[in-house]
Amino acid sequence: MNSAARWSLAALVVVAALVVAIWPRGADDTPASTAGTSSSTYQPPSFTPSSDSLDTLRSEASLAACPTPVGPAPAGSALTGLTLDCVSDGSSVDLAAALGGKPALINLWAYWCAPCAEELPHLQEFADSAGANLNVLTVHSDPNQENALTRLIDYSVHLPGVQDGDGKVRIAVGAPPVLPVSVLVRPDGTVAKVLPQPFRSSEEIADAVAQYLGVVV
Repeated sequence: MNSAARWSLAALVVVAALVVAIWPRGADDTPASTAGTSSSTYQPPSFTPSSDSLDTLRSEASLAACPTPVGPAPAGSALTGLTLDCVSDGSSVDLAAALGGKPALINLWAYWCAPCAEELPHLQEFADSAGANLNVLTVHSDPNQENALTRLIDYSVHLPGVQDGDGKVRIAVGAPPVLPVSVLVRPDGTVAKVLPQPFRSSEEIADAVAQYLGVVV
């Protein structure tokens, strides 16, 4: 073996020794698998609950009162039998009766949902424009009501809403297990359209309401 070959072999040995020396010990070198990740298995990010009482958060949020019945609940309403707590004050709301007789936009959301955070201010803007033409009601679809109120305070959103940690509304209207979801409901309580998508502007909301409910805002 000539001198150049010996020097090349020596250099390779040194490089190999360095690689062995710096290679991490005691850890599993197998890459973490990404199989099985989907929206259905998504876990909400950690969010520390406020130490304030529910009443204090309600006062700070200053949410609009939930709608109240103006007559008997429509017989064919998809919301028949659903009674949920109003986020603004904890009172019980019979959804079929409260929303009956007027078209409604029901928005399903949760405090950990990023698209919901972007959509809710647009929904507030739309509701302000719509006035008394239809009911706009949010449905918080997670058990943690304190976090919901804290988020609404952060967003400066004051829409009326109900607490639905068990997903009863989603099941009743046949919505998919994703968020956000907007449900357009006719005055007789039947579902005109389920829209499992975030709205990017109040104009988009107005277009959907005009198309599926015939209400021009």
